Amino acid sequence: MVDQAGQAAQAVGEGIEDEGEVLEAPVRGSADELLDAGGHDPIDAMRHSTAHVMAEAVLDLFPGAKLGIGPAIRDGFYYDFELPRPLTPADLESIEARMRESIAANHPFVRKEIPLDEARAVAEGQHQAFKVEILDDLAAKAKAAGQAPPVTSFYEHGAFSDLCKGPHVEQTGAIGPFKLLSVAGAYWRGDEKRPMLQRIYGTVWATQEDLDAYLWRRAEARKRDHRRLGVALDLFSFHDVSPGSAFWHPKGQRIWRTLESAMRELQLQRGYEEISTPILVDKKLWEQSGHWANYDDNMFKLESEGHTFSLKPMNCPESTFIYRSKVRSYRDLPLRLNEYGRLHRNERSGTLSGLTRVRQFIQDDAHVYVRPDQLEDEIEAMIGEVRQAYSWVGLTPRFAFATRPDKAIGDPALWDRAEAYIRAALDKAGGDYEVKPRDGTFYAPKIDIYIDDALGREWQMATIQADLTMLPERFDLHYIDEAGKEQRPIAIHRAIYGSLERFIGILVEHFAGAFPLWLAPVQAVVIPIADRHVEPARELVAVMRARGLRVDVDASDGRMQNKIRVAQEQKVPYMIVLGDREVEARTASPRTRAGEQQPAIGWEDLAARLASETAARQPG
Repeated sequence: MVDQAGQAAQAVGEGIEDEGEVLEAPVRGSADELLDAGGHDPIDAMRHSTAHVMAEAVLDLFPGAKLGIGPAIRDGFYYDFELPRPLTPADLESIEARMRESIAANHPFVRKEIPLDEARAVAEGQHQAFKVEILDDLAAKAKAAGQAPPVTSFYEHGAFSDLCKGPHVEQTGAIGPFKLLSVAGAYWRGDEKRPMLQRIYGTVWATQEDLDAYLWRRAEARKRDHRRLGVALDLFSFHDVSPGSAFWHPKGQRIWRTLESAMRELQLQRGYEEISTPILVDKKLWEQSGHWANYDDNMFKLESEGHTFSLKPMNCPESTFIYRSKVRSYRDLPLRLNEYGRLHRNERSGTLSGLTRVRQFIQDDAHVYVRPDQLEDEIEAMIGEVRQAYSWVGLTPRFAFATRPDKAIGDPALWDRAEAYIRAALDKAGGDYEVKPRDGTFYAPKIDIYIDDALGREWQMATIQADLTMLPERFDLHYIDEAGKEQRPIAIHRAIYGSLERFIGILVEHFAGAFPLWLAPVQAVVIPIADRHVEPARELVAVMRARGLRVDVDASDGRMQNKIRVAQEQKVPYMIVLGDREVEARTASPRTRAGEQQPAIGWEDLAARLASETAARQPG
């Protein structure tokens, strides 16, 4: 099972909206960000300081503005405001101008500590209701813990003062080159029942060179946005009759099936056995697994004949029914069950984002049941599977070890065992890995897999989880050991692509739609010069399709150069122009999408060469 819970925050941090655009779709956040908003790195302190300078400018231009929170985020900062009207691109320019005045004035940032009741009076006197609410929450938490109200801290620069833990740079003049980027809607405290605020995103860097490089990456990211390219390349579309669910067009489905076939081949080599389990499942299963208590808000539910059912949000528990379908011996393990399960999660509408945040998706899931003595080797092999699959698309995975969270279920001793097994497997597999304390799922520690795409953006991909608690204990799983006694297996939850939807969305952006030959939905287009060349072109297509290649013929009206241009715009790897000479000699001179003209080659030889290149699954 792959957890998508952290993906919305990543999308917020990246900020792919057009500059100045006011989005209808809200984003979600946490007021807790205010309490340690600046992080601990110098650039984070600069970014948080810039957020304060932006808030000062907004208050100058909109004296009645209500302030929300304004943390540093990856690559920038934001601040939430309640304002009398929607902001425009011209407003952002005016805010930037005021900010530059404050930075030029080189005001020092001064920290002041104030008792909570005095701070509340100040915030109330300034009619800053959101700040009052934060202070009231701090007081309530202290009271519930039997503690005295905490002393609060404010940071001042010039005439501006804001409730803030910090840290900040020493003075506004230390703020580097900056740019305001966009405006989005944001519910106060991430609650769609609370007021909708306007969130201004910005970025700031130590040097102009760094800022220019970031703005280039941002512009390039907009060009690569899979939501735009997916439509332009005729891969998929989204429609309001099924929000958060992709409609896959034929070309997109070709990419899907190609990835799926490659993974099936890898799984076959490793001894996996494919299963399929129902989509609609009784509530009692999720109560038994613990998901109902920990995940029910994310499930789509329905009632039938007095029973509550849900569309499954993950595949995990259902594999236990197949495991328990007969008595398992120690000789049967490892039992590797893989499933391309169609899953549904009731994501909030404001978090949906193309293929990277959806309500319906399919995972390349597997649940592998092993003996304790097999676990390290199995996880090491899975890490190898990840590296092999990602090499097909030129990505290098990184690994992070996520340990027991605060809301863990089950015996702590089992958690200790599971964590020890994972750490040993990671050490055995080689390579560096990061440790992420308390970031495991509620039922298992895990290995998270990360990649950096062509623009250097980090994406969290799939997971490997060692489960000694949920499936083995709650579903009373056993195998018979050498002595004839019942023993608990360990369940490994594993996905490599993760969500196929999300994986494809990331690949669209990574390759900017120009997929490698083996993955391209159309690998070549044959372009007849005249009508008399159409039938020979179809004959060449038949030769190439006999080798399993995805090839089309462009027999439409129009000039040859226009057909070449269309094929290049569709990112087709090869264009093959057929005229009298090529037809007579049964040769072809492929032209690459980069414009390179290759030497003439016989039709059969060309088909064999491209089929060989496809089978090799080279990333470029």
